[in-house]
Amino acid sequence: MIKIKKDDVQRNEWWRNRMKIRELLHTLTPYYFFNEKWDDITISSIEMDSRLVTSGTLFVCIEGAQTDGHLYVDQAVELGAVAIVAQKKIEATVPVIIVPDTRRSLAFLAAEFFRNPTKELGLIGVTGTNGKTTVTHLLEAIFEGVGNRTGRIGTIGTKIGDTLREGKNTTPESLELQRSFREMVDAGCKYAFMEVSSHAIQMGRIRGCQFKTAIFTNLTQDHLDYHGTMEEYKRAKGLLFAQLGSSYDSDKLKYAIINGDDPVSQYYMDITPAQVITYGIDSQDVDVRATNIKISSEGMQFTVESFMGTEDFRVQLLGKFNVYNLLSTIAAGLVEGISLSQIKQSLEQVKGVRGRLESVSAGQGFSVVVDYAHTPDSLENVLLTAKEFAENRVLCVIGCGGDRDRTKRPIMAQIAARHADYSVLTSDNPRTEEPAQILEDMIQGLTQEKVSKELYTSLVDRREAIYTAIEMARPGDVVIIAGKGHETYQDINNQKLHFDDREVVLEALGQRKNEE
Repeated sequence: MIKIKKDDVQRNEWWRNRMKIRELLHTLTPYYFFNEKWDDITISSIEMDSRLVTSGTLFVCIEGAQTDGHLYVDQAVELGAVAIVAQKKIEATVPVIIVPDTRRSLAFLAAEFFRNPTKELGLIGVTGTNGKTTVTHLLEAIFEGVGNRTGRIGTIGTKIGDTLREGKNTTPESLELQRSFREMVDAGCKYAFMEVSSHAIQMGRIRGCQFKTAIFTNLTQDHLDYHGTMEEYKRAKGLLFAQLGSSYDSDKLKYAIINGDDPVSQYYMDITPAQVITYGIDSQDVDVRATNIKISSEGMQFTVESFMGTEDFRVQLLGKFNVYNLLSTIAAGLVEGISLSQIKQSLEQVKGVRGRLESVSAGQGFSVVVDYAHTPDSLENVLLTAKEFAENRVLCVIGCGGDRDRTKRPIMAQIAARHADYSVLTSDNPRTEEPAQILEDMIQGLTQEKVSKELYTSLVDRREAIYTAIEMARPGDVVIIAGKGHETYQDINNQKLHFDDREVVLEALGQRKNEE
């Protein structure tokens, strides 16, 4: 049983370190000191959030998108900070260390303070537009299936042993990463699996992490509001592979596991110094390939042809995109010495991942599936999969997030109209934008494609949209509720209000049953 713990201000005292500040500072070059009497200072914790500071803390000022840690130095000192790391001159009654880039320095300070935990772990990073969460869960199944204790970090949170801690970002800040990795090592974990977002790579959150293996799933349009162009988005993800390092250590070989069917695969192969393992379906010259794929409403069958043998697989996951996810994890297991037959045994027991093609049932005569699909490619994959096992129509509830890439909104609507028999456009984390404007952006895509207004509707209220789709469903239909998956909130005007698609589906099914 997984125990879920909130990711709040609590800290576990048993794994805290204590370190003289001079031991920490040897990791930083250059740096400049202000105020005297610093040499004998003992650091008992590092924090970047002034609210978490306690006696003995080294407070690192980080400039973020919404606030600036330099503004909270006095508060940090009042709470017990004994030294400050800053990137601009500040006044403080405790020693101040000035560095060129506090975010970069934080990564190395954290790695040193927590005794470089990734050196003791087999750290596998997973990057790509889609599939990261599923791949990390599948890796967990494979490696724990042969007796390893593991840790996992990603969209759904941080899992250490049987404890899951909720998280705020797909890839946490470097300080939280190193703290979590040290917890994993101290808990006896041998491997850790981490979703590595392009934002995290670009912002330097993974600096100080020693990856053993990096996995590339795919690259499709997303996050252009942040990266600007697909070329920059590609480059950001490529840094993970380029940073695997050129050194050779026979005891800890490094691997880049690449989707050989993706058009950008050669770019990542060219820039990585690690050994390359490729996987795919369409390409015949990959190292791990799936053939004879058969998909039904119950799952999939396919043959895996690899450099370590051939096996027939029968899994409970659905969709060609999940075949790719499975292949990447099979490759990762093989390079770690796990046999293909052992991998097969573990993967065939996996029933699914929360919020990823997750079926919600209350005995109705049609299927309802909740999925995290929030990019054009992932939505198309989910709808194509639904069409393969739908006995009747496919209905789709879909929205687009606010304060994010506007260019994908009309594309998302077009994909829904192209592959679903009826679409309900609605809200999905509008944030500070007007939901009606987001819907208008989506509708423009349908207008461009001259989609009949009889094939879609738009409803700002997501609950109403889900109820509408459930009321419309007939026997044999498949209703896809896309965009939020595992999320349990709606982000509206900087407030996270409780909202769980799965709960709302069950409510709607209950109301329909009462009315029948």
